[in-house]
Amino acid sequence: MAVGILGTGSYLPAQVVTNVDLRSFVPDADPEWVSRKTLIEARRFAAPDEATSDLAAKAGAAALERAGITADEIDYIIVSTSTGDSPQPPTSNLVQNLIGATGAACFDVNAVCAGFVFALSVANGLIQTQPDAKVLVIASDIYSRILDFGDRRTAVLFGDGAGAAVVGRVPDGYGIIDLDLSSRGDANGLIYVKGGGSRLPASPQTVADGDHYFRMNGRGVRDFVATAVPPALEELLHRNELKAEDVDHFVPHQANGIMLQELVESAGFRNAHTHLTLPWYGNVGSASLPVTLDDANHNGSLRDGQLVLLAGFGGGMSMGACLLRWGR
Repeated sequence: MAVGILGTGSYLPAQVVTNVDLRSFVPDADPEWVSRKTLIEARRFAAPDEATSDLAAKAGAAALERAGITADEIDYIIVSTSTGDSPQPPTSNLVQNLIGATGAACFDVNAVCAGFVFALSVANGLIQTQPDAKVLVIASDIYSRILDFGDRRTAVLFGDGAGAAVVGRVPDGYGIIDLDLSSRGDANGLIYVKGGGSRLPASPQTVADGDHYFRMNGRGVRDFVATAVPPALEELLHRNELKAEDVDHFVPHQANGIMLQELVESAGFRNAHTHLTLPWYGNVGSASLPVTLDDANHNGSLRDGQLVLLAGFGGGMSMGACLLRWGR
C-alpha cells in the first residue's frame, strides 16, 4: 500500500529579524560576517504571546486546507518539537484543542532537527496498519526563547516557525518509497540544553548559570554531517537501485548554508534541485524541513512523478531520510 503526502502547510511569525536587526540582540554579530559564514540574511521571531503550539496549529490548519481535509477527519496528530510549550502535556494535545481535531490521538516526537522525518516514519507505520487513517504531522520550534545571545556563533543561526504535512493513502506508484533513521548516542554532547530536566532540574542556580540555553558545538556538528549523512543517503538510494543523479529534488534540514553547499557536493546532488529557505528564515529546528518542503510544493517546483529526497539531521545526534515519489 502506498502512503504519501496529501497536503503541506507552514507558518512563519510576523517579526522579521534581518542581520542588521540582529545586532540589537547580538551586538558583536557583524551582518556581513553572518551572511558570509551562514548564507542567512534574516529569520523570524515569534511574538511574545505565541507559543510552539500556536505556530503548529496555524501550519497544521494550512496543510489541512490544502489537502481538502477537515480537522475531524484526522486520526492522529504527531508534533515534532524540542521547544514544546511545557514539559507536559504534549504540545500535540494543545494543537488538537486549537484546531478542533477532537477525534485524533496525539503525541510528540523529539529527535531535534531530524524530528520531522522521524514523525513521518511513524505516520507511515500507522497507515500501513490502518489504511484509512489520516495523520497530521507537524514540526514546530521556537528557538529564540532558548538562545544565548551572548553566543554569537550559535545565536545567529536560528529562527522560529512551523511546517506541516497531511499523510495518508495515495495511488500506487506514488508516495514514500523508503525511509532511513539512525542515531548516534555517543555524540549526544554536540547539541544540548543542560538544565531543566531530571538530571539538572530548573533552579535559580541553573538560570544564573545559563543552563537553560541551547548549546552547540558547531565544528563537531559540521564534522558529523560531513561524515555521517552522505553515506546514509547513498545507502538509502542504493537499496532502491537508484543513484544521486536520479534525485530530482533534495530538501535538506536548513542548518547552515555553507554546510549545505558542502553536503550537496559530497553527496553528489549537483544535478538535483536543492531547495533552500535558510536565507529568509534561518535554521528553524525540526520545522526547517517541512517549511522548505511546503515552499517547494507551493512555488510549483515539484512535478508529478518526480523523486524527492528529504534529509533531516540534528541533536542526539540523529539523522532521518525519506525518499518519495511526488504526486499532486
